Amino acid sequence: MLSLGPITFAAPWLLLALPALPVLWWLLRVTPPAPKRQDFPALRLLQEMPASEETPARTPWWLLALRLAAAALMIFGLARPIWGPVAGGGGQGPLLVVVDDGWAAAADWPDRMAAAEAELDAAAREGRRTALLLTAPPALAETPRITALMPAEELRGRLVALRPKPWAPDRAGALAALAEWRAQQGARFTALYVADGIEHAAEGDAFTPLAAALAEGGALVVARSEGRPTRLLPPPRAEADQLALTLLTTPLPVPSQAAVLARTGDGRTLARAEITVLAGATRAEAALPLPLEIRNQVVRLDLEGIAGANGTVLLDERFRRRPVGLIAGGEATAADVPLIGELFYLDRALAPHAELRRGSVPELLARRLSVLVLADRPVEAGRERDELTAWIEAGGTLVRFAGPRLAESPDGLLPVPLRAGERQLGGALSWDRPQALAPFPDGSPFQGLEPTPEVTVERQVLAEPSARLSGHTWARLADGTPLVTWDSRGAGRIVMFHVTANAEWSSLPLSGLFVDMLRRLVALSAGIGGADGEAPLAPMETLDGFGQLGPPSPGAQPIPAARVENEAPSPRHPPGWYGTGTSGDGAHRRALNLGAGVPAPRLAAAPPAGTTMRAIGGVPAERDLGPWLLAAAMLLLVVDLLVSLGLRGVLARPGRAVAGVLLALGLLAGPAQAQAQAQAQQRGDPALATRLAYVVTGDPQVDEISRAGLLGLSDFVNRRTAAALAEPASVVPGRDDLSFFPLLYWPVTGDSVQPDAAGVAALNGFMRNGGIILFDTRDEGSGAGFSPGAGAALRRLTRDLTVPPLAPVPEDHVLKRAFYLLADLPGRFAGGTVWVARDQDRANDSVSPVIIGGHDWASAWAIDARGNNPYAAIPGGNRQRILAYRFGTNLVMYALTGNYKGDQVHVPAILERLGN
Repeated sequence: MLSLGPITFAAPWLLLALPALPVLWWLLRVTPPAPKRQDFPALRLLQEMPASEETPARTPWWLLALRLAAAALMIFGLARPIWGPVAGGGGQGPLLVVVDDGWAAAADWPDRMAAAEAELDAAAREGRRTALLLTAPPALAETPRITALMPAEELRGRLVALRPKPWAPDRAGALAALAEWRAQQGARFTALYVADGIEHAAEGDAFTPLAAALAEGGALVVARSEGRPTRLLPPPRAEADQLALTLLTTPLPVPSQAAVLARTGDGRTLARAEITVLAGATRAEAALPLPLEIRNQVVRLDLEGIAGANGTVLLDERFRRRPVGLIAGGEATAADVPLIGELFYLDRALAPHAELRRGSVPELLARRLSVLVLADRPVEAGRERDELTAWIEAGGTLVRFAGPRLAESPDGLLPVPLRAGERQLGGALSWDRPQALAPFPDGSPFQGLEPTPEVTVERQVLAEPSARLSGHTWARLADGTPLVTWDSRGAGRIVMFHVTANAEWSSLPLSGLFVDMLRRLVALSAGIGGADGEAPLAPMETLDGFGQLGPPSPGAQPIPAARVENEAPSPRHPPGWYGTGTSGDGAHRRALNLGAGVPAPRLAAAPPAGTTMRAIGGVPAERDLGPWLLAAAMLLLVVDLLVSLGLRGVLARPGRAVAGVLLALGLLAGPAQAQAQAQAQQRGDPALATRLAYVVTGDPQVDEISRAGLLGLSDFVNRRTAAALAEPASVVPGRDDLSFFPLLYWPVTGDSVQPDAAGVAALNGFMRNGGIILFDTRDEGSGAGFSPGAGAALRRLTRDLTVPPLAPVPEDHVLKRAFYLLADLPGRFAGGTVWVARDQDRANDSVSPVIIGGHDWASAWAIDARGNNPYAAIPGGNRQRILAYRFGTNLVMYALTGNYKGDQVHVPAILERLGN
């Protein structure tokens, strides 16, 4: 090789052709002249003319220079010039490429492979043979192995197919493989070690022995990332209304940020939490607040911007599934007597949301349990109380209900001391009338639930007044008497309802509030896995090195259930889903996470003295200039050909030829340009196509959701009906003409501005002439609290509009049967009330000019550039989204056809369909 500054020639012997360029000068300097056209007179006029000597014309100097430049470029191109070549590691013998291909290498894997490929290119230019050693055990082998020696080009092909593995490297095994290879090889070698820069064991130093052994064999180059932290996301800790996140990282000299995304099984992001990592810190914590309905849909957490198993945590049933034990104080046969049994209402309230178990205290505690409910059952001192106490302190939740037995014999497993006897109507501690519930206080897990007037209490056990009673009360009666109290014991808690679990003392068990309160208490508990002991769980789906789920790797083996939680991932047990049954929703699954089984990452020691260090990433790759020079030479030869043909007269009129070429190109581009102009005109003129519209709010994110939502709805309607809707338009009332649009979607935000006089006039005229406005506050039902201030903003927006009296959508309204037969009208959220005009206006075909709801329909309809739905439907998932699209279709049909479906002629067909 020959190096000239930043350029290296891989085939320098071809440069010997440069001295031959003067020979080309003599070969190319003469060219035949072009014939000269001239009108000759009669031949006799030429008889007396003297004969002149004819000499050939010489090649113009600029044409000769053009040809010499083309020849020089061809010579330089064939010599394989390389700009910025990577210097080889020096040394002698073959090149051994060692790669840490464990979980820590995934974050910058392309840069690592680029560093290895650059070294292989240098080895190929030097004619060295190469070998490869991967430190992470392969999927079907126990220890690392070194490949046979091969040409650098062949090893480069193997590097392209490499992927990081979702387990830690085995540097001790790599060291043993290196010793065996050196014993067989004998000669010295050069090594490139692409290291991940961390130690993978809690203690010890595995990097230094391997690096020292490589340095003993010859020259050693260590390539690793500089300034990039290695991070690990362990499983979170489930708390009352949030997930407590922990981030393990290698230290940085400056503060940094990380973000964790909570995602559903189909990849939609439901929440995001930022984690601040202080300078020099190796651990950081943050909270991920999640409403109960959303939390149960989260199946994985991902570190934003990090593609690897180290940034992925799968959330199994331990974060959702809650086994609940039920024990009654009386006879077991009477506990389930309808309407009066102590467990009758508990069973019906909890059965849809938890796994219920029956038995004695020892039987229930013999298996892993999240919640234990005792209905008026005192706990006697002795072994049973000791076992319950130990279970609570280990993280269990004990829920107790009062009753005559507990009032007479209170025990030590109570959140607060009780007064003797109970308070009742007509008793010594009586009140004049049954007491209703007070609003739940801040900090209570029941906060956000609305007590109804129908829920009253006639009898209860009283808590002993004390200074700490207020801080241990989650629910009170209207007169301030505690109804639900709690106390923490170790890692668990005790919760007590001061009324019975049946309707004997209160009407609480008869209400839906009772179900919601129990669901929230169960959600507070620590979840568990399903299988226990040594029962094997087969691999269902496993993570690859980039954190992507796929079929189990070939070497994956079943794992005992008791070992899943803390097992370190390996080729036999890669991270992923393990369980029984299929991978459907009904299967029992346990998650094996990388962050639960490996220690916190710590920086590796410095390499041996004399090692050449090379940074990964940020260094421009070498570039082969040969193809570019050859292409430039060919271009010059084409120019020379055209010039030569022109000088010979073959291209007699080059101007006309060029004009013809340009004219042909213009004719080809003309139709495409005309079509583009026609499409642009169609998009800009709303009168040329039917389209939906949304009102611009000024919030870019909300407006983008509106656009994407109406685009998704238009696509759904076009595929399901005969309607042909164009792309939606954005409008500003008072500025844009609204008469072209049958339907306006208006998302209401807390800072929505009241329309001006021109806007009010335009909106009233739009509704008066048959248009429909859908106001969406995006804060009702399961979306309560997502859009604060939207209700007040809606009243502000509609203050000057001619809005008719409204009523909830009746069951027989056309909106529920315009195209699909619907019982509910959900969007992204469900459970709220949708309002339409109460009275029918015959002048407007009985169509409601205003529809008001808060289900965030645009988010449910929205599609992104890939055609995916970016926003989760809560809580019904895909089924709820389908219903949202169907409501949107009914809405479009309602806007286009009016009250057509309300005609009595359609009633028999609708009744027949309902009957089927």
